[in-house]
Amino acid sequence: MDLYARRRFANSLVIVLSILATAFGLLWLVLVLGTLLINGVGAISVSLFTQMTPPPGSSGGLLNAIVGSLMMTGIATAIGTPTGILAGTFLAEYAHSSKLGEVVRFINDILLSAPSIIVGLFVYELMVVRMGHFSAWAGSVALAIIMIPVIVRTTEDMLRLVPSALREAATALGAPKWKVIVMVAYRAAVQGMLTGVLLALARISGETAPLLFTALNNQFWSANMNAPMANLPVVIFQFAMSPYADWQVLAWGGALLITITVLFLNIGARALATWSTFKQ
Repeated sequence: MDLYARRRFANSLVIVLSILATAFGLLWLVLVLGTLLINGVGAISVSLFTQMTPPPGSSGGLLNAIVGSLMMTGIATAIGTPTGILAGTFLAEYAHSSKLGEVVRFINDILLSAPSIIVGLFVYELMVVRMGHFSAWAGSVALAIIMIPVIVRTTEDMLRLVPSALREAATALGAPKWKVIVMVAYRAAVQGMLTGVLLALARISGETAPLLFTALNNQFWSANMNAPMANLPVVIFQFAMSPYADWQVLAWGGALLITITVLFLNIGARALATWSTFKQ
């Protein structure tokens, strides 16, 4: 076999192996999504969105869990978004090569890859133990801590992509540093920064472990942030592990809701990223 034939053979072999590896990965994705759709579509009904989580053997829905998840996610976003954007701005605009910036980036990378259960244990010790009870506030703080590293990294990366010439032009016109950042850098990077927020939302949408240690669960309707609150991830976990068929059906429905939510968040993030690239 000559050199050209060996190269063609090696190329074909690598292509075949790549296709097989891709198919192997997609197979499990299709199986998971297929199982979720088969079992979850039947649980989607009006009662799922209008009734509370039921006792075993009764009909019901996930209204209190859906509202609880929305409330905690909203508060977590309100805490994590400005914190992450400001931290990312500091790293991109004020701490390019400083020692403090390197330390902050290192800590942020650790938090970015830290298991969520560690965050839950930290907030449990920080808030739940000292407050003496589980609460939605503690759950919101845990989710915000998970969001912050994602937003910090995305904000820093997007601001670094803004051409320095734009900043220099604004500075030459006499604009102060803060105004250059707000009026020039932010406006140029806003789509990418919003993409980071959406990705962070997708990250926390299905988190169960931190909420088990903080917000726990509540079978009844509750809008009291200072008390345990129902939420979709924990309800799905408890209902899926139960021996009751009606609870398991609701768990499949909740899992499908979270999957659809994450899907749309990722589509939105990709659409914003594409729009940002197109405008540039």
